[in-house]
Amino acid sequence: MHTSISIIWAISALSIALVIIRPFQVPEYVWAVSGAVLLLLFRLLTPAEGLAGVARGLDVYLFLTGMMLLAETAREEKLFDWLAAHATQLAKGSAPRLFLLVYLVGVLVTTFLSNDATAVVLTPAVASAVRAARVKNPLPYLFSCAFIANAASFVLPISNPANLVIYGAHIPPLLVWLPHYLLPAAVSIVATYFILLHTQKVELGQDIAQDIELPTLERGGQVALAGIGVTAVALLAASALDSPLGLPTAITGILTAIIVLFSARKSPVEIVKNVSWSVLPLVAGLFVLVEALNKTGVTRWLTTLLNAGAAQSAAKTTWVSGVGIALLCNVLNNLPAGLIAGNVLQTAHVPELVKSAVLIGIDLGPNLSVTGSLATILWLVALRRENVTVSTWQFLKLGALVMTVPLLLAIGSLFLLPR
Repeated sequence: MHTSISIIWAISALSIALVIIRPFQVPEYVWAVSGAVLLLLFRLLTPAEGLAGVARGLDVYLFLTGMMLLAETAREEKLFDWLAAHATQLAKGSAPRLFLLVYLVGVLVTTFLSNDATAVVLTPAVASAVRAARVKNPLPYLFSCAFIANAASFVLPISNPANLVIYGAHIPPLLVWLPHYLLPAAVSIVATYFILLHTQKVELGQDIAQDIELPTLERGGQVALAGIGVTAVALLAASALDSPLGLPTAITGILTAIIVLFSARKSPVEIVKNVSWSVLPLVAGLFVLVEALNKTGVTRWLTTLLNAGAAQSAAKTTWVSGVGIALLCNVLNNLPAGLIAGNVLQTAHVPELVKSAVLIGIDLGPNLSVTGSLATILWLVALRRENVTVSTWQFLKLGALVMTVPLLLAIGSLFLLPR
């Protein structure tokens, strides 16, 4: 038994490490799926348990499918180029103003469409904007997309699929959620902005182009824009009704693509070919790895540890839990970390303060590394499409500051809330 547990941990740790390191430029999904297959081959998981692990991610697969189809349809119809031109014109030649515009749009998209949407939908638009503005170094603006995708991801329950995973069937109603998380989210958003502004001040000190020609948005682009708006409304409605987010997102994404293709009489081949489908097996592989880790008794052990800590000192447990899970996200990725944390919190008897700190850690912690969250992985995929490269070390150097300060301030702000 102990040998099986050791092998499960070894395979899981190695698979996740390879996803993070991505040696020989082999795609992330190859390592996650390989780890899942090894667990089945060594009979550490039964086929039924493997399928159960894959099935747990159904809502996430549907959500991602809808978002990726929306993004690719909008890209094909030049919606991002149109938005970029208008944003650049509003900046009036000021790089800090363009940066602020990008950041504020990122807050809105993350809040109402989720952090994954910010990575998938906003990143190509920002890449187009900086090209239109003839910016020498696009990275400050693109970094903004990655960091705000996590920093604003606990404004609403729908702002991050991990929020739904953590609370499960017991997610608080919106009027209960907002008093718990609005202040920490505001602290996180503001702190992240000023840290980015300070660290990127040299690049943002350069002038940008003002003579931007505003393109016309064709009918296909208008339909894509409407589709994104309808998706936002559908997600808010699903959240209010305590329903899964995946199906409405998939439906609106597929319908938007069909309507655009039909009205423009285009073939679906280009859109289908350009969607980054490899993200789906990556997520499935991570879910299977978590299924195996649950067999090792890690959930029971963490529940016991959390209950004992909370009984001794709720304040200390709040800090340790929030910071600890934030760091774990960068070792395990926040989706599997969220699944484990959700299982623990649903069985542990801890104050709401501890649960809030764990959720903030799950959402904000991934700003440390490129593979901390699914949103950041999707952001990297979007960058590759734009022929922009960001190294693991490059992100980590900036992320060490951008994650740490907002995380500590956000958790600290929880103690200011009435209990």
